[in-house]
Amino acid sequence: MQRPFELPKQPPLPYAVETLANPSQEELQRLALEHTPFCTRTARGSINKVARNKARMAQFTYVIDRRGEPEAYSSKTIDPARAQQLIDGQAAYIAERGKLLLIDGYVGLGPRSVPVQWCYTLEGANIAGMQQVLSFPRERVEGPEAAAEPFEPAFRLVYTPDYAVKDMEGGQAIIVDLDNYVTYIMGPDYFGESKKGALRMLATFLYRQGGLVMHAGAKEITTEGHHLTMGILGLSGTGKTTTTFSKQGASTKPVQDDMIALWPHGEISVTENGCFAKTWALAEENEPVIYRGTVSADAWIENVYLDEQGEPDFFKRGLSPEDVERLRDVLIGTGAPQANVDRYIAGEVERSAVVEDGIPKDGWDFVMWTENGRSIIPMSSIEDAANLDELPDVYSLGILNRDEGPDAATPGLVRFTSAEQAAGYLMLGETSKTSAAGKERGKTRSPFTQPFFPLAHSLQAERFSELAETFHKTTMWLMNTGYIGGDGAAEKAGEALKVKIRHSSAMLEAMLEGSVVWTKDPDFGYEVVDVEDPKNAALLEKVPAEILQPRRFFEKAGRMDEYRAWVASMNSERKAFLEKYAVAEPIITAVVGAA
Repeated sequence: MQRPFELPKQPPLPYAVETLANPSQEELQRLALEHTPFCTRTARGSINKVARNKARMAQFTYVIDRRGEPEAYSSKTIDPARAQQLIDGQAAYIAERGKLLLIDGYVGLGPRSVPVQWCYTLEGANIAGMQQVLSFPRERVEGPEAAAEPFEPAFRLVYTPDYAVKDMEGGQAIIVDLDNYVTYIMGPDYFGESKKGALRMLATFLYRQGGLVMHAGAKEITTEGHHLTMGILGLSGTGKTTTTFSKQGASTKPVQDDMIALWPHGEISVTENGCFAKTWALAEENEPVIYRGTVSADAWIENVYLDEQGEPDFFKRGLSPEDVERLRDVLIGTGAPQANVDRYIAGEVERSAVVEDGIPKDGWDFVMWTENGRSIIPMSSIEDAANLDELPDVYSLGILNRDEGPDAATPGLVRFTSAEQAAGYLMLGETSKTSAAGKERGKTRSPFTQPFFPLAHSLQAERFSELAETFHKTTMWLMNTGYIGGDGAAEKAGEALKVKIRHSSAMLEAMLEGSVVWTKDPDFGYEVVDVEDPKNAALLEKVPAEILQPRRFFEKAGRMDEYRAWVASMNSERKAFLEKYAVAEPIITAVVGAA
């Protein structure tokens, strides 16, 4: 295979312990049930792990800074000597445990694929099983003959879920060595750390090769006259996977649900051999592909509630005292305070006294089951998946904003007018926080919706702007997947609008068909659907005008003062945010000076 770049090479495995290399999925299931705490087989035959961590722990992630330049990184940094102490401590733990599971595979396919070796102590067998599903097997990338030779990884990830780092915040540490492409994960037991650990190194490596790894799903769409790839950026919980699997055109085939790499002229390369999907409120009628994959016997699921019969319940939130009594050992074993658990079981504390607006008070998280349940689904289980070896260039690229709250006023669909404007809004990465962020709620900004890009975030905006200038007729857009004028409670009260899946699908369909007539938004300078033009009548039958132009919603509701205050606040905040990251002036001007 002819590669466009030279790969780094890892030294031999530095641990003198027994290794179990590339066990089968059946063997990994057996090991998980035997060695992974709070791992059970469901009534469907799949494996569910209840983890201590319910989300990725960015605050415990540290990049080794050997040059004394913390500004070069978006993450926290750590002194090399201190990092080495932690790495040595992990090595001692591995020696004590005496065995490592090795998963050899690839991130990506084709000439831009990267070989990775994932190493886990036995209590991480479930994570190893999940990672094996998401990585591309050697035989597929190298061919059977080359795959019989010794593996030569470019990256390495070492994961010890039950090694608590006593003198680090939270007892956890993710140490990232971007000079040598090794990541050491100590303490977390959440699969997302394994997945993002490799992708974080990939983001650095491919950036250095002229590409840009993006937190984006992708799908291949065939319409009348077009065969194209659509990329969809979005923070976890914004609807990225849902949008990736929604149908537009005569044919829609999923490509990736989480991460793609973008190259000049709109070329893309893939990263993973499956999906890491959220399971909260998962139903077959809304997301049939994800649902069927999640309930299959070969699925790995994480932090999903199981009822007394071991059946997954994707809608479970509040736990009764009886639920907590049944799950007592699991809840205490994954961090719930024993005294609080027993008081709740005894009926001494009501759930309503320790939960406010759906958010539990500290020490009482266990009374509300997490919404951040996850499943791993192999591409082979995804109906009508695209041929990942032959993908058309990106023709459409957008970002999702799950806007929510009284000031939710992001239009249902926006078209950007320039590469600089698109780069600016992608850099802003605006949305409302969901359960994937843990207990935090409210509006947030995350550059390129990519909280795991480890280098300075301004580099993403500059690289994207450079790449976008080489695109051929690529439409760049933003879509609101949340609300207009409120939240779920306000919508039920008739005081807000919800942007529903059918609205999103209709907007994307019309945009891809090229049937939308656009008009310039007077407040922000991007383009929105012209609701006055008769040529948009078919779209307006499917999507309310107030979703397409939220100003109309606020006018009807007599809330224009709120809307004007929102416009002023957004322009001010956006300018400050982009300046904080030293984004180039033409990009800032395209965002706040385009109206």
